[in-house]
Amino acid sequence: MKKSFLSITLLTALTSTSSFADITANVSASSNYYWRGVTQTNDAAAVSGGIDYSNESGFYAGTWTSNIDFGSEASYELDFYAGFSKELESFSYDVGYIYYSYPDADGSTDFGELYGALSWQWLETKVSYLTHAQSDASSEEDMLYVELNASFTILTETELAFHLGRSSGDTITEWYSEDDYLDYSVSLSKNGFTLGLTKTSLDDSDLKAFVSYSIDLTL
Repeated sequence: MKKSFLSITLLTALTSTSSFADITANVSASSNYYWRGVTQTNDAAAVSGGIDYSNESGFYAGTWTSNIDFGSEASYELDFYAGFSKELESFSYDVGYIYYSYPDADGSTDFGELYGALSWQWLETKVSYLTHAQSDASSEEDMLYVELNASFTILTETELAFHLGRSSGDTITEWYSEDDYLDYSVSLSKNGFTLGLTKTSLDDSDLKAFVSYSIDLTL
């Protein structure tokens, strides 16, 4: 599945007839790696990076990886995604698919999601829905994530961002023994540096601070 998806993605990108295309890369170091408010590194530091392709039609594809530590033998996460985004006069939209893989995990934990986002000026709403999961990841294969994001430019080239998300479904119950939970965060970003606070409504969840630095490159 992973090899087939990546092959299709690369073939589509390479055979595009668009006259304009971008290939970019990113590298980041963070004090923690949070996914929907939950640490994926057992509250340790993370180093991540990715490569993205896009063209003027709105099509994009990419891959991203990071070290992880959440109790299994898995030491890293490797994601593949592809989608289509477009900016219109007053709003923009983004639809796509992402495949989360854990190649050295003890058992099958990979899963995939369809997502769709709609943005207007400083506000974005996004919905992600689990389309399939390996047997060890979920017995019901049911998970929904709805999020609301807002970002503003303040002072000099400083971005203030707010996030609110809600996870629900049988998979959430299996992972956290709760039917659903909220995660929320606030952050300040400038010149590649980000400083933020995050928290969830899960039992025994504390307010946590994080800092990261990222670099974007055009290849």
